[in-house]
Amino acid sequence: MEVTDVQAESRKAGKNTAENDVYIRPKAAERKLKAALELGNVAYLYGVTGIGKTRLVREVLARKQYEYYSAQETQPEEVGVKRDGQERIVVVDDLYTVTMQEEKECWAALFRKLAGQEDVRLVLISRAPIPGWLLPVHVEYRFAEIGEKDLYLTRKEQDAYLELSGIRLEPDAADRAWELGKGHPVSLKLLVLENGDVDLAVKNMWLWLENHIFDQWETEISGFLMETSIVENYTKELAGMITGRDDVDVLVSRAEELGNFMTRTGQDGIWEYRWGMRQAMRGRLAKKYSREKILQLYSHAGLYYEMNGRYPEALEMYGTTGKKEDIRRVLSANARRNPAAGSYFELRDYYLTLPEEMILGDPVLMCYMSMLHSILMDTEESERWYRELEEYAKKHSGGERREARSRLLYLDIALPHRGSADIASLIKNAGSLLPGQRMALPEFSVTTNLPSLMNGGKDFCEWSRHDRELAASIGKAASIVLGKYGKGLVPLALAESGLEKGMDSFEVMRLAEKGRIAAEGGGKTELCFVAAALLAWVAVLGGNAEFAEDIMVSYRERAEKEAPRTLPNADAFLCRIYLYRRQPARAMEWMEEAPDENGTFCTLERFRYLTKARVYLMAGKTGEALALLEQLLSYAEKMKRTYIYMEASLLLAIALYRAGREEWRGILQGCVTQAESYHFVRLFSRECGAALDLLEMADLTWQDEEFRAEVLEECRRMEKFYPRYMEQGTDAEVRLPEQAVKVLKMQAEGLSTRVIAERMGVKEVTVKYHNKETYRKLGVNSRTAAVNEARRRKLI
Repeated sequence: MEVTDVQAESRKAGKNTAENDVYIRPKAAERKLKAALELGNVAYLYGVTGIGKTRLVREVLARKQYEYYSAQETQPEEVGVKRDGQERIVVVDDLYTVTMQEEKECWAALFRKLAGQEDVRLVLISRAPIPGWLLPVHVEYRFAEIGEKDLYLTRKEQDAYLELSGIRLEPDAADRAWELGKGHPVSLKLLVLENGDVDLAVKNMWLWLENHIFDQWETEISGFLMETSIVENYTKELAGMITGRDDVDVLVSRAEELGNFMTRTGQDGIWEYRWGMRQAMRGRLAKKYSREKILQLYSHAGLYYEMNGRYPEALEMYGTTGKKEDIRRVLSANARRNPAAGSYFELRDYYLTLPEEMILGDPVLMCYMSMLHSILMDTEESERWYRELEEYAKKHSGGERREARSRLLYLDIALPHRGSADIASLIKNAGSLLPGQRMALPEFSVTTNLPSLMNGGKDFCEWSRHDRELAASIGKAASIVLGKYGKGLVPLALAESGLEKGMDSFEVMRLAEKGRIAAEGGGKTELCFVAAALLAWVAVLGGNAEFAEDIMVSYRERAEKEAPRTLPNADAFLCRIYLYRRQPARAMEWMEEAPDENGTFCTLERFRYLTKARVYLMAGKTGEALALLEQLLSYAEKMKRTYIYMEASLLLAIALYRAGREEWRGILQGCVTQAESYHFVRLFSRECGAALDLLEMADLTWQDEEFRAEVLEECRRMEKFYPRYMEQGTDAEVRLPEQAVKVLKMQAEGLSTRVIAERMGVKEVTVKYHNKETYRKLGVNSRTAAVNEARRRKLI
């Protein structure tokens, strides 16, 4: 049925066409819709019911002749295809109601024909992003998508809407209304109905969703969404395990088309609920399912996580069911992992609340407790559990005795607080004992996911003094004791030791590549991380920080599948590269994921803490840097971490100098004296001019004049490569040309380079030039990052 005026829209259930209601057009959505109509693109609007999709179309087309159809009430043949040469605007709403395969094919065929006609402007409206059955048409004709967020009002628009509606809120209440709704049209309508009562509006928002959306769903779909709501997010495999269904693909596809309530993240098909949808579904689950049925769902989810080695999630599920045997089984399995692979710090509360009698009966748990307390810097408790394990070994025989002895040998080598003074002899002894004792050591982690061997699981500064002699004497024993961690270890250790002592870059690179190849031949990806870091450091030291970033990004792509637990430290390494490249926006963006040192200090986060201290110094947050560095020095002293002690001391001296405190000279002298004894040149040159200024200014005592000359020479060279490294302040004024600002504003609206060029009347190459210059000035490397940074600096 053809409709040529807006009155026909009143036939659509639930659409308010009153002329006297307040309406503010969301500018972002309006611009996109007008651009699509002007350029002849198919416009596709989507979002939950009541968000204003149809109203926007009605407002924009108010003075035009157009046809409106509801897919719920219309058959494709009723729309038809005309070829009379006259301009035609066709609006098809309620596409989410198209569920039958035959219907989908007919509508898709019609849209393909209409989109192919130059005199037709096609507008499609639904509740969810473009469904699978429409993707072929979308690919062919490039729909202009107007998503739910485009339909939200800006803060300025929200304030105008409330004012026109007669609602005047105090500043705090207005801020709260914005934080809760973020310009969501339905929340604003409810806020007006409740005369500005924010709490009541939020409550009614959920009642509205419950009554107008959730209750309209099929029981099968509703049940599926309720049952999967017990987890934060899910894959199709996890959803199948929880629900016991083998048609999850079909259910997820149907749920997608109901509305924009779920979103898929990443490349692995992980689904998660949007806004408060999960809480709503969990509330419905509690009302509609028995407690026994709900606990069964949690048990199924726990089993899935346990089978996939995701122990923190498994414990969360089993914790709900309260089954102690399931919890004990998972804790024992996690305890068999090394600190790099096991969730030592994350699960500490579970272990610390275990009954002591349960731990005393399990050598694996006793070993774990000794390691856990060492990581927590409670050395006395760590040694107590070590002694308990010794007693267990004395009192038992056979396999239990061998298990306990292998765990003791493991702790002798691996306990962090014992340092590395006797590490060489311990590894030699272990290498000779194991073959004849029918014992297998637990897996070690020589890096604990850090990009370093010298400063990884243990501190190997002392080893570095005699690196080549020790490498020759313990290389074979290390391969026996460390297993896969032994492959590539010796050349990588020599490369890192040489790097720190100022070895020629080519020789460092040669050894690093040799170690990388060995690690890739049946070794551990964590050692490939060390190799990548060494090669990146060589690039940085050669003045090519951009190539260093490429190396680390390449490793990161591999680690996403092979070694995801190294990703936080890989990102921290990238942050250090951002500091060399003077990209403060990217460094500050990393700070959002950095660990919080003000809570429980986690020794496994030491590399990220040291990175964070550098960002604090760059950002001018000297007080925060001082506090964090004092924590790191305390940790390093207690846990015999020589390199970290020197590194933190150097950064502390820089922080004290910037704070105007004279203590920096004494701190720096201590650092120089200690580093000089190891000939660690790169400790200083990595800090470029920030270290050079202090080294040249202070009246220091050097024991080795050759070392002093080498340090100063390399610091000066690095200062030339990176003259603004760790320079204080992040918000130096950036001025952008008017044209560049216009480009940024249109990019913020989601417009393509082609459309921007057309609107501005310039060539695409001109737009790309503005992008390149803007990225450079803002210290970013992508459109999204540029828009975010420009907003932060109030440039747009």
